[in-house]
Amino acid sequence: MGDSARFRGYPAHWEADVVLRDGAAAHLRPVHPEDAERLQRMHAGQSESSIYLRYFTYKSALTQKELQRFTNVDHVDRVSLVVLLDDQIIGVGGYDRIEGTREAEVSFNISDAHQGRGLGSVLLEHLAAAGRERGLEHFSAEVLPENRKMLTVFSEAGYEVQRTFEDGVVLLKFSIDPTERSREVMEAREHRAEARSVGELLAPQQVAVIGASREYGSVGYHLLQNLIESNFTGGVHSVNPEAFEVGGTAAYSSLEHIKQDIDLAIIAVPAEQLATVVTDCGRKGVKGILVVTDGISGHGESVSGAIDQRELVRMARRYGMRVIGPASVGLINTDPDISLNASLSPTLPVRGGVGLFSQSASIGVSLYAQAHRRELGLSAVISAGNRADLSGNDAMQYFEDDDATRAVGVYLESFGNPRKFSRIARRLSLSKPVVVAKSDVMGRRLPPGHEVRTSRAPQGAVDAMLDNSGVIQVGNHDSLMDVLQVLATQPLPVGLKLGILSNSPSMGRLLADAGESYGLQPTTINGELDMEGGRRDSARALTEALEALFNDDEVDSVAVCLQPTITGVHYDHARAISETARGHTKPMVMSLIGILDPHVPLNYIGNAGPVIESGALQQGVPVFSSPARSVAALAKVVRYQQWRTRGIGEPYIPVGLEGTAVARQGDELLTTWLADLEGAALKRLSQEQTQQLLGLYGVEVLSSIPFESADEAVAAAQRLGYPVAVKSTNTYLRHRLDLGGVQLNIDDEETLRRTVSDMRRTLAEYGSPGLEVQAMAPTGQGCILRAIEDPMMGPVVSFGISGDAVDLLDDWSHAVPPMTDQDVHRLIRKPKAARKLLGYQGVPAVDVSALEETVQRVAMLKDNHPQVAALQLTPMLASPDGITILHASIDIANPEQRTDSARRAISRY
Repeated sequence: MGDSARFRGYPAHWEADVVLRDGAAAHLRPVHPEDAERLQRMHAGQSESSIYLRYFTYKSALTQKELQRFTNVDHVDRVSLVVLLDDQIIGVGGYDRIEGTREAEVSFNISDAHQGRGLGSVLLEHLAAAGRERGLEHFSAEVLPENRKMLTVFSEAGYEVQRTFEDGVVLLKFSIDPTERSREVMEAREHRAEARSVGELLAPQQVAVIGASREYGSVGYHLLQNLIESNFTGGVHSVNPEAFEVGGTAAYSSLEHIKQDIDLAIIAVPAEQLATVVTDCGRKGVKGILVVTDGISGHGESVSGAIDQRELVRMARRYGMRVIGPASVGLINTDPDISLNASLSPTLPVRGGVGLFSQSASIGVSLYAQAHRRELGLSAVISAGNRADLSGNDAMQYFEDDDATRAVGVYLESFGNPRKFSRIARRLSLSKPVVVAKSDVMGRRLPPGHEVRTSRAPQGAVDAMLDNSGVIQVGNHDSLMDVLQVLATQPLPVGLKLGILSNSPSMGRLLADAGESYGLQPTTINGELDMEGGRRDSARALTEALEALFNDDEVDSVAVCLQPTITGVHYDHARAISETARGHTKPMVMSLIGILDPHVPLNYIGNAGPVIESGALQQGVPVFSSPARSVAALAKVVRYQQWRTRGIGEPYIPVGLEGTAVARQGDELLTTWLADLEGAALKRLSQEQTQQLLGLYGVEVLSSIPFESADEAVAAAQRLGYPVAVKSTNTYLRHRLDLGGVQLNIDDEETLRRTVSDMRRTLAEYGSPGLEVQAMAPTGQGCILRAIEDPMMGPVVSFGISGDAVDLLDDWSHAVPPMTDQDVHRLIRKPKAARKLLGYQGVPAVDVSALEETVQRVAMLKDNHPQVAALQLTPMLASPDGITILHASIDIANPEQRTDSARRAISRY
C-alpha cells in the first residue's frame, strides 16, 4: 500500500483510515492494477446470491478482461475505491461517468464475511467526495429489488433519492452535494462507530498483558498487579516467554497459545520488539492495543531498531486494531461491572461522573494524582500518550454516550483535527459540560512525540474556536480540577445571582468583589455568621444560614467562606454542609482560610463519597483554598450554563448562497487560475478576478482605477464621476490620511492634478508607491475583515475595527466557519472597539445586519474554497445605510487536504 503513489495519476489524498460500525479500523484507498489478485480472491469467497445481486448474473470467477477493467481506472471519469483489512479487499465501490454529463453510475460489492459493518455507507461517502472533486453532480444506480441491503445504503445516506422501477430493476438517482441531512447521517454514523471503538477498549472481556513481569518495580509487573487487584471482572492473561507463572496467572510464551479471544492487549515490551508484538496481536484478532512502551517517537526519531509511530499505527490498522499510546499510562473504568485498572495507578479512583482524557504520560499521572487527592469521582480515564491514533475526539464521542459520565475533562497538548474537535465538542457541550485545559502556545509548538500540523492562525483563533464550541476553557490542570470538582458534585446554576455566607464581614465583601469581577451578581451577603460556639452550635447556625440562602428566590448559587474561631479552632462542617446542599437544586462552593493545621486538606471534595447510581451527582461539597479560587470555578460553570441556555444558534445562509451552485462556480474559476501555479507558491488575484470571485458571493467592491500620469487620473475620474478619492496602492498607506496615503472629496480636474503632484512628493519617502482613483464612498466606520487558510484549523475569519489599536492592542475577534447566526453576532461584537458600531458618543449605529451578512458571505466563501489562502477587505465602511468595501485582496494557492470534510476518516500517520 505504501507504494501506491507510483501509479500514474494516483490520487493519494483520497486514502483514508476509517472506523467501521463495529469499532474496528480499516484502510480505504483508490484501486490500482496490483489489486487484481486481491479482487479475485474476494470474488471467490462470495456466495452465488451476492454475485448475482452485484452482476445480475452468476459468474464463478472474474475474467482477466473484467479484472483489468475494474483495477485500471483513470481516477477521473472512472473511479474505484477499495477497503482493506489485513491486506485483503473486503469492500469495493466505484463509479463510471456517463459520457458528456455530470452524472456517474455507482456500484458496490461488499465481502459476505464483512456484511453489516457499514462498508457500503463509508464507500458512498468517499465516492461522493471524489465525484464532487471531479466535477460530478449526480450519482445513479441500478439495483435489483431483492438487494435490500444496497437499497438501504442509498435510502439512509441522507441524500434526496429519486426512485423509479423499470424492466425489473430499481433505478436510483440523487445529487451528491452534501445536504444538512447527509451531514447529520455521516456525523451520527461517525459518532456511533468511534464511540464503540473506545467502548470496546474500556469494557474488554479478555485482557492480555504482553511483557508481564515478576520483577517488582518493572512496568510489566505493576500493570499486571494493578489489573488483578482492581478485581477486573474479565479474564486476565500474561505473556512472558521466560516464565511459567506471573502474578498468580499462567504465563504464555506468545498470544497464539491463549485459547480465548483477546479484546485488549496491554503492551510493555522494549521498543525494538514492538513490531513483532503488534503483528502477533493482529493475527490473534485483538481489537485494540494499549501501548505503554516509550521510546517510539516521530518519523526517524525512535529508539534504534524500533518502529516509529507512523509504522506502529499502519501495522495496527492493517488488522483493524485501534492504538492507545505509545507512552500511555493506561486506561481506567470504574464501572463495578467492569472494574478495569489497566494503568500504572496502584488503585482505582473513587467511582464518579467525571471522564478524563489526557495525552502525555506525565500529564496523565498529574491529573490522576490530583483526582485522587481531591477524592474526585471518575467514570473513566484515558491516557493517549503520544496520541498516535486514539485522540480526544474519540474520547469525547465515547463520553457523550456514556451514562456514567456527567462531565468531561480534557487536557490538550496538541490538536490533530481541530475542526472535528470543535464539531464534536459543541454537540457534546449541549448535553454535558466539557472542561478543556491547554497552554497559550498549544497548536504552535508540539510536545515530544506528537506528529500533527501546527497553526499559523492569529494568537486568539484557537481560544475563539473553543469558546464557540461551548467548552469551559482553563489555563492549567489545577483550574481544570477546580471546575471539575464543582461539576462533579453540584447541580448546574440557573442564573448569575450569588448568595454569600461567611463568619467574617471582610471575607463576605471579598467574596462579593470576586463574584462581580467574574461577572456574577452578588444579591445576598451574610458576613455575620456566628461560629464561636461549640461544634454542635456552630453547625446549627451554619445549616440554618445555608437553608435561608438556598430558599432565597434572589439567589441562584451560593459561596461560603469560613475561617477558624477566635481561639484558632477549626471544625470540619463538610458533612453538615453537604447534607444541607443535597436537599436543594442550587450549586454551592466553599473556601477555607486562616487554617494553620497542616492536616486539614484544601482544594478537595469535603464529605466525598462514591456515586452509587450511574450518572448521579457525587456526594460532597467542593472546598477551595481561597475565596477567589472558589468563585472563579463557580463563575466558569455559570457562564457555561448561560451558553447552553442560549444554544448554538441557527444556520445562516444569505440569499443567493443556497445549495452548492455558487461553490461549484467558484471552484471552476479557482481551478483555472491555479492551473499554472506549482508547489506552495501564492498567487495574488487581479482586481478583476477578485471582484469576480467576491461577486459570486454577493460581495461588491467599490471600483478603483490605477494610473501612472495625471492625464490618466483625470480620465479615470471622468469615468467614475466626481467627487473622487486618490489613494496609494500600498496596503498600509491606502487608508492613512495622517501619512498622506489618501486624499478625499476631490471634485474637479484642477484639484485632482494638484493632489496627484502633492501625493507623489509626500509618498516619495515611502518608496513612491502606485496611486489609484476611486469614487467617493459614504462616510462610515472603518472595519477590517480577514480570512486565511490555516494548515491546522482550516478556514479562520478575523474581524476588527480600523485603526492602529486593532494590531497594536490585538483587538481582533476570530471564528472558524461554518458559523451560525449567533457565531456571526458574537464575532462582530467581540472587539473592544466594536462599541463604535452600535452607537457611540452621539454617532448613530451602523447597519449591523448588513455588516453581519457581508461577514457571513465572506466566511462561506472561505469555508467553501481552501484554495483561497488569504483574503482581506480593508477598509470596509459600515454606515447606517449599509456596507461599502473600498479595497479587497485575495491570494490563492494549491490547498492542503483539510483535516475535516464530508467523509469519515481518522487521523493517518
